[in-house]
Amino acid sequence: MGNTLSQIVEVFNFHLQLKITSGGVTQMWYRLQEILFAWYEQIQQEALHSAVLHGDETGWRTDGKTHWLWCFGNCDLTFYVIDKSRGSPALDKFFVEEFSGTLITDFWRAYNTVACAARQTCLVHLLRELEQTEKCKSAGEDSPMFAKKLRRLIGDAIRLWRRKDELPDETYASRRRRFDVRLAEKIETTWAVPHARRLIKRLRRHQNDLFTFLDQAGVPFDNNHAERSIRPAVVLRKNSYGNRSQRGADCQAVLMSIFRTLKQRGHDPIRTTIDALKSYLTTKQLPPLPKITSDC
Repeated sequence: MGNTLSQIVEVFNFHLQLKITSGGVTQMWYRLQEILFAWYEQIQQEALHSAVLHGDETGWRTDGKTHWLWCFGNCDLTFYVIDKSRGSPALDKFFVEEFSGTLITDFWRAYNTVACAARQTCLVHLLRELEQTEKCKSAGEDSPMFAKKLRRLIGDAIRLWRRKDELPDETYASRRRRFDVRLAEKIETTWAVPHARRLIKRLRRHQNDLFTFLDQAGVPFDNNHAERSIRPAVVLRKNSYGNRSQRGADCQAVLMSIFRTLKQRGHDPIRTTIDALKSYLTTKQLPPLPKITSDC
């Protein structure tokens, strides 16, 4: 809910007249993490076997040191993990097997190490880069031309994607193939502007990852879903400044993943957790992770 530990203790001790300590609340969370950990592992497994998966990361503080909050998810689930690495070591902990779906991310190079069936890089990030290209101090006469042509290419692709259901299959396929030709022409052109040359290298590296959304249903051209999923954690970070220990960070990731996933699936996270704990106390077994109850 975005509240800090001290705020929670204050509410209980002053308003509810139920005396608790910060240490007591922390130990409750640790025990809850242990009981619900099977749900956390199930979310990870479901994510690894999903057709489409978004990924993003943001800075996080753990024990006063810089760590990273990673977020993987789709409209059915969200999985968080907090790690000291912003590179492949953190990704290897999540992608314990080859991902057979489509991975949607920004252009952060660490994602290139993930073995997956297909990729879609965020075109919105690329459009932002083009704005920087036009404003670059070293921009020459061909800088606006480069940005204009590449922006037009991306815009045409998005417009075609939006009209897919209106066009005959042959017409759509013909126009789709044209984008590969146009992209190849941009990559092969020599540009004098350093910023443009840097973007050309990126386009060459991700040449097969820019227009996946034109070929596969359910794949967007942006990574907005991951950015929206990571925002609640960012709001919490402004209040708490992260975690005081790695154990606390692990607990944070587990509980956030479960609560966010339950909410996505149309369940009340608090009521569902209480019912699960009642069942666990009676049967000594955690019930299965609830399925989705509504459309994405």
